[in-house]
Amino acid sequence: MLGLDGGHSMRPLASWGRLSAAPHRVVPLIDPASALRLVAAPGGILPSTGIPYGMGRSYGDACLNSGGTVWATSELDHAISFDRQSGRLVCEAGVLLRDIQQLAVPAGWMLPVTPGTQMATVGGAIANDVHGKNHHVMGTFGDHVLRLKLLRTDGQLIECGPALEPKWFAATLGGIGLTGLVLEAELQLRKVPGPWLETETIPYGNVGEFFALATESETDWEYTVSWIDCLASSGGRGLFMRGNHCETGLRPEPVGRSLTMPVVPPISLVNGLSLRPFNEAYFYLNKRKTGLSVSHYKPFFYPLDNLQHWNRMYGPRGFYQYQSVVPFEVGADATCQMLAEIGRSGQGSFLAVLKTFGNKQPKGILSFPQPGVTLALDFPNKGASTLALFDRLDAIVREAKGRIYLGKDARMPRDLFEAGYPRLPEFLKYHDPGMSSEMSRRLMGI
Repeated sequence: MLGLDGGHSMRPLASWGRLSAAPHRVVPLIDPASALRLVAAPGGILPSTGIPYGMGRSYGDACLNSGGTVWATSELDHAISFDRQSGRLVCEAGVLLRDIQQLAVPAGWMLPVTPGTQMATVGGAIANDVHGKNHHVMGTFGDHVLRLKLLRTDGQLIECGPALEPKWFAATLGGIGLTGLVLEAELQLRKVPGPWLETETIPYGNVGEFFALATESETDWEYTVSWIDCLASSGGRGLFMRGNHCETGLRPEPVGRSLTMPVVPPISLVNGLSLRPFNEAYFYLNKRKTGLSVSHYKPFFYPLDNLQHWNRMYGPRGFYQYQSVVPFEVGADATCQMLAEIGRSGQGSFLAVLKTFGNKQPKGILSFPQPGVTLALDFPNKGASTLALFDRLDAIVREAKGRIYLGKDARMPRDLFEAGYPRLPEFLKYHDPGMSSEMSRRLMGI
């Protein structure tokens, strides 16, 4: 979008939480040549700092740069090569995870790790080193990245990977876009028998039962996750879901009807009146599905992708997501304390997820997963009362020696960030001075 002066005009831009829509100078990158021309500063002189912006699926301010530049990567969306024998895929950073699955699954391959939406870009998945429901088996997205091509704002091109410039690689995985612009990536996909999974849903009555199910499932099940009722009166009940890839022979793929949240309602649809009846209905309706079944990968991995623009349901003020991880040894106590605080506050979410991480240490310096249990909830933005609740949750996470997920965060205090990510000084050595975001200024002062 060009202004009259030939420069790129300002337009409102939001992240998935829709907490703000400040003007940004949006610079589309349509091919690698345009990226070299528009990101690299002539003579190393930077007119302004910027941050890459893919699909805006980060919930907070990691992809925002109010009043400044974002480099929009959604048109860098080309597959460069795909070896159907080895499962190696080389693609540009703006390629959607959805498009990789559509290309690879018919050939017997799939992404080894995928988050809860397939509408994220490869660059975003790398910048946040995303995790899925199978961390105890497959680790993070970054564990399956073989090589990156990184463009710095001084024009330097760096190729890096686990065995090639591994320190640059470790800084870029989970580095929230601050080491440079990822131009392309080589991924190792995993072999699968088809698009189907054998799944099982098991109701549980409290957090202790969740941990017993999680421990029991780790040996025989690749995918484990649970929905938990965040209301205090529920006693921590939930629905534990687990799955494995399976061979089913030919069967018709489900014809999913995509719905859309057409407008932003004047108030949040997630509120004190709706939360309790929804959670009651969700628990009892899904409790009826207890037992084994066969599921297509799309509804199992991406249950919300069939409701487009679902983030609008939180109303004009938007919403926060709060996702923490705490070590196993204090996991049950800390989770119960957080649920109690959420229940007392009268705030909460339909979309409360509780799952465990395995003992795999991520390659990224600022990667989120660590051995333990992670709780993630959405909260309508109610202003001061919501922020006060987060302060109380922060105290529990701090005491437990846990951390908050950068890909979801919009308000974490700097001291909690520094405590949760003690390798920050190591990361800062690889920061690109031309890269800056609202998150980086808030948490790192850069």
